[in-house]
Parts: sequence; C-alpha cells; structure tokens
Amino acid sequence: MSSQNPPIRILIADDHPVVCSGIAAMLEIDPEANIQVVGQAKNGCEMVELFAQLQADIGLVDLRMPEMSGVEAIAQIRSQFPEARLIVLTTYDGDEDIYRGLQAGAKAYLLKDTPREELLLCIQTVYAGRSFIPPHIGVKLAERMSSPVLSKREREILELISVGMSNLEIGTTLQIAEGTVKSHMNNILSKLNVSDRTQAVMVALKRGLISLPEN
Repeated sequence: MSSQNPPIRILIADDHPVVCSGIAAMLEIDPEANIQVVGQAKNGCEMVELFAQLQADIGLVDLRMPEMSGVEAIAQIRSQFPEARLIVLTTYDGDEDIYRGLQAGAKAYLLKDTPREELLLCIQTVYAGRSFIPPHIGVKLAERMSSPVLSKREREILELISVGMSNLEIGTTLQIAEGTVKSHMNNILSKLNVSDRTQAVMVALKRGLISLPEN
C-alpha cells in the first residue's frame, strides 16, 4: 500500500558505483521511509546536470569527485536553485572540509559510516527545510571558525610541499622569490601550530586544507 504523501526524491553523487548503488539500496529497502532514488551521478559535473533535469527533493553529495568537486557542485546547484536541499555524505571529516561544504550551501554534513536511521532522520529533517549538524561535526566546525585561516597562497605552497618540492622549486613554480616562500612557510607553521614542513602537510591533509593529487 503506497503512502498518501509523495516519496522524497533523492539524487546521489558519488564516484564509486558500488557505494552509490549501496546507498540507493539502503534508502529504498524500507517502503515506510517513502524514499525514491531518482538518479545517480558519478562526478560533480554530472550532479549539476542531473539536478537541473530531475529537480530532486534532496541531493546526497560526496566531497571529492573527479571533474568537479562536491563543494563546487553544491555551490553551482545552489546558485541555480537557491532552495535546493543538499547533504554532504563523505568519508572526510576535516574541519576545513566541513566548513567548505556547509559554506557552499549544504544543509547537512554526514559521514558514510553514519547509521541508516540517522541518515533517514537527516533526510527527513533537511526535507522539512532544517539543517542537520551532528554534534561531533559541530565541534569540528567550531574549531575551524576559531582557527587562523590559511591564505590561498599558503595553501598552494602546502600543496607543492606535499609532492616533495623544495622552497627553490616552489618559488620557481609560483614565480616568487625563495625568501618569500620561506616567509609564507613561517606563517604556515605558526598558523598550524607545528614545527616543521612534514607536520604541516600532515595536519593540512587531516583537516582538509589540502588534498593529495589524484593518480
């Protein structure tokens, strides 16, 4: 027997097909949840296109995908559809990841190991027009809001350090003096409260300030 209310129409974006199919099956397995998965996107570009076509009630978006990231996809969808209700569903829990996802316009932020019951509650909450921020996500967001912010240039330098470049090589790549690189590096160490380059990269990766290049 079908529900009197129309189903909540869900669009999922994840670059791992097995994960995408698994989420879809998990959401649709219980008829009482009244959820219909209307589409699956394998990257951010496809997510933007499908959302425009399908006008889904809810979008579940992974953060790191090829061609266009989840953050970019969320921002683009929200620019076209300001009332779009989007949920980040990812494995990344760095405070910068959380901040960027929510700043782009997501209404909720969940990790992929979230219990099904909590995911369903989140979907219902966002569908009703409210935000859903689990306590541990809220704590990390608060930490990000109170931490010194790295500039775009500082993040660029950290990205280059993460692939093994020296200060001289970074200066050549960015067309700035080696002394300027050293000055930025000192600022980075201070802001991240670490003592060397290796620690800076490790902290930046953990927080989501930078990401390793795709193979």
